[in-house]
Amino acid sequence: MAKNKKRRSSVQLPVINPNAAAVDISSTEMYVCVPMDRDAEPIRKFGAFTPDLHALADWLGHCGVKSVAMEATGVYWIPLFQILETRGFEVCLVNARHVKNVPGRKTDVVDCQWLQYLHAVGLLRASFRPADDICILRSLLRHRDNLIEMASCHIQHMQKALDQMNLHLHHVISDITGVTGLAILDAILSGERSPVVLAELRDYRIKASPDIIAKALVGDYRTEHLFTLRQSLEAYRHYRRLIEDCDAEIHRQLDSFDSKIDPSQHPIPPSTSSHRKPADNEFRFDLREELYRILGFDLSQVPGFQAGTIYAIFAELGSDLSKFPTVRHFVSWLGLCPDNRVSGGKILSVRTRKVKNRIALALRRAASSLLRSSSPLGDFFRRMRAKLGPPKAITATAHKLARILFHLLTTHQPYDSNVLLRDAEKQRKRVEAKLRARARALGFQLVPIPEAVS
Repeated sequence: MAKNKKRRSSVQLPVINPNAAAVDISSTEMYVCVPMDRDAEPIRKFGAFTPDLHALADWLGHCGVKSVAMEATGVYWIPLFQILETRGFEVCLVNARHVKNVPGRKTDVVDCQWLQYLHAVGLLRASFRPADDICILRSLLRHRDNLIEMASCHIQHMQKALDQMNLHLHHVISDITGVTGLAILDAILSGERSPVVLAELRDYRIKASPDIIAKALVGDYRTEHLFTLRQSLEAYRHYRRLIEDCDAEIHRQLDSFDSKIDPSQHPIPPSTSSHRKPADNEFRFDLREELYRILGFDLSQVPGFQAGTIYAIFAELGSDLSKFPTVRHFVSWLGLCPDNRVSGGKILSVRTRKVKNRIALALRRAASSLLRSSSPLGDFFRRMRAKLGPPKAITATAHKLARILFHLLTTHQPYDSNVLLRDAEKQRKRVEAKLRARARALGFQLVPIPEAVS
């Protein structure tokens, strides 16, 4: 007796974006899917050359497409994104983790169909991408970070060559790329082998004595290691020159931004950070004043925000946060808020999401620098550190810094420390009330210490 087969009725979601298309991107080819009623061949394959991308844009326009969705696959999406945006298409760049296909066949054709369906029914959310002028600064900043990383690799190569010759110069001075270190390395590569003569090149600020430096420079000067040392030093200096050229280009790009305030009429407020010697990797121009001119207020007044941190945030984010409806959306995008996981009424996890966000990393670095700060933010960080431990305290303080940053960039108002001072005073009163209640429970009474007469 044959069994009756039940037909499964497919539920179709309402189409919200009828003019939606999708592109599955790879390094050599693009699979494009448009609505089925727009062309006899709704799925086509295009190459990755620039003429092919223009042909892809022409076909989308012929099919009446208004919005295009694509995954953020490496850097392969950037040329197509820019061409489509120039042509007037609304481009929706989505996170690949959010559009995973249902279990089954995994092909480029199926991927572009699935992406087009999700975009048509309004289930995709575009990733944040700043304006073009901010993207230029972002590319230059990331390239500069790569140059600094490459230069640091050659410092390690120099240290390895010194170790192989049993020269302990980098153990008795803090930086072999400083004045003393470079002078001694140049003298060694010029043929000088006398430890006493080399130790005389010591700068007066070096704490190690000349005898210790001379003792550290007694070693086995082998030809192959000297060759390695020479090439590593030349490569390091080459990358330092490239970093200086990159700084000049960044300065030129910043000059093209409109000024929201004239520093000559409204001088920049004095720096809140203590005076210190500029680090080797800092910018070769007054970055703090440039950002003050562009933003209209001084973000370095916020404790923990140095000029490099502000530029890292500005180059990745810009000053327009209109794409984030509220501050909650902003801190969620940064991954600095709890990611609640609840099932069956039971809390499974409240850990923050693991996201790779350069702005969140900059905020975490700013938060970790507040350990010895006398500001209310420093008090907050130390209180959270005692309560939650260092990692969670850094996250909590970075969350607070993100909320301050969102408020300043959306209201365009300067930083006001009195708000945090009022919060600190409320926290002090809460702690005092708890101490008084605990003292009463133990049969004691708290007596305030009178202020010392000046």
